[in-house]
Amino acid sequence: MPMPPGTVRIEGQIVSYDTRFQALTLCIDLHSKNADVILQPQPTTDPNDPLNWPAWRKYLNFVLANFYVLLVFALINMVTVTWASMNLELGFSYDILNDSYAAGCGSLCIGGIFLLPFALKYGRRPVYILSLAVQCGISVWSARVRNVTDLMMVNILGCFVGALCEVMIQMTVADVFFVHQRGLMNSIYIWTLTIGSSLAPLAAGYVTTSQGWRWVWWWTAILIGVFVLLMFFLYEETKYEGLVLDGFPTTNRPSQDDFTGSTEKSSEEKSPPSKDAGSDTVEVTHREPQLTKVEVDPNIPVKPYWKKLALWSSSPKSIRAFVRHSYQPFLILWHIPAVLYMSLLNGAMTAAGIMPITVYSVYMTLPPYNFEPQQIGLFGLPLFIGTLVAALICGPLSDWMILRMARSNGGVYEPEMRLWLILAFTPFVAAGLLMFGIGLEKGLPWPFVAVGLGVSSFGTAPAQSLSLTYLTDAYTEIISDSLVAVTFVKNLFPTILVFALTPWITAVGLGNVFITASVIFVAILLGNIIFIRFGKRFRAHSAEKYRLYAGHPLAAA
Repeated sequence: MPMPPGTVRIEGQIVSYDTRFQALTLCIDLHSKNADVILQPQPTTDPNDPLNWPAWRKYLNFVLANFYVLLVFALINMVTVTWASMNLELGFSYDILNDSYAAGCGSLCIGGIFLLPFALKYGRRPVYILSLAVQCGISVWSARVRNVTDLMMVNILGCFVGALCEVMIQMTVADVFFVHQRGLMNSIYIWTLTIGSSLAPLAAGYVTTSQGWRWVWWWTAILIGVFVLLMFFLYEETKYEGLVLDGFPTTNRPSQDDFTGSTEKSSEEKSPPSKDAGSDTVEVTHREPQLTKVEVDPNIPVKPYWKKLALWSSSPKSIRAFVRHSYQPFLILWHIPAVLYMSLLNGAMTAAGIMPITVYSVYMTLPPYNFEPQQIGLFGLPLFIGTLVAALICGPLSDWMILRMARSNGGVYEPEMRLWLILAFTPFVAAGLLMFGIGLEKGLPWPFVAVGLGVSSFGTAPAQSLSLTYLTDAYTEIISDSLVAVTFVKNLFPTILVFALTPWITAVGLGNVFITASVIFVAILLGNIIFIRFGKRFRAHSAEKYRLYAGHPLAAA
């Protein structure tokens, strides 16, 4: 009987049950103390396949992609540190400043819907480079803001252009890394995101105090301009379309028919890879899955450096074929329960991170604290420290834990095995938010409030990274569309929240707002229990829709 998407079954020997639609990743040798991990997705023998790149090339690309995320989130979050100075110089009220931030969050919701087809059609590289160039121009505009229209437009346009950053980094991870490596990679990504959200405002605070708030954006423009050049010369396209025969790209990665689909067939029944030189396709039939070693065909030429500098790598299909990815995320959101739930979870955790930032940017400037901009910026340190500690624990522990749990489960891996860690970190979310909100309302010493920030980020970071890894593991072939849906919902939360936060606080008080929010966030996090119990059933039920939406898989995009 076919397994649901994301489940792997083995019976006494190392056998991959990875297929195009019933895939995951890990097969454990039940006869060995040291479990061997099947490389999934199965790499080709092409040295140009990103899965076959040497480690330094993979990590260089990943570092550059992470720095891109850092810059985008720095642009989004540094503005709050400059609010007090903008209020004094330009007379912008805090309500207007809050509204401009919310408008940016709204732009983040919809930007990916319009930009994803271009990333799938033309590749990751042009989206990274061109969006950075636009962000550089927007930074210059931000430095020259004079009125409310300028304020609104720089927030809306900057967030719109950067809306794909969270999707792009996941596409890069899926392109370059094997699944048993993705837990750690996603923890690093969440940590990098937090640097942009927390440490960038710290630097912005010092610049605001020493040089004025406009220089925050002049320095940002300079930094982005330099990074555009680095991306152009160092970042390689990771969208792999396979070998080119008669002018048409074709992949020789194993797909649905490459394996028997049954753990009962022996390796002798499988035929070796074959290639018909007179055909327009490369066929791999019944290929024995590799373990921990990649074999590269030395007869396939490595793409020269000057070809790697091409701004885009267009797929042969017309852009109209990719327009479906503008509406497909919403269909996936409706038909696949895991995507809907993980979108809500990420939205809640994003709101849990933005609420304190929005609040302390205003309240810490008032008595009894009377903080200056650089002191407000320092409040990003607890967020950074909490996320760093969580990443150091959660990433390696998650990848280790799923191997152990799969072995104890008779060699069967289920993506829901990752969700136990989210429950373990849930109490820290509520505890941190309560410490922050009540402490700020009561005027308690700022170290108490700061510790609350750190504790809450220690709890939210694992929930975000593990939920993304869960979706990547369970629904690999539709991960880009799924993450656009996640991004839409997760940014809808703070958009509504920021608009409603000021009147909500006015109505019930700061402490009660954080008490209510903590209860809501914990309730959403406890929804993981439902997926731990019934997630496999949900995946089996949605398998047909998954196959339908994966009809235009990333590999062909």
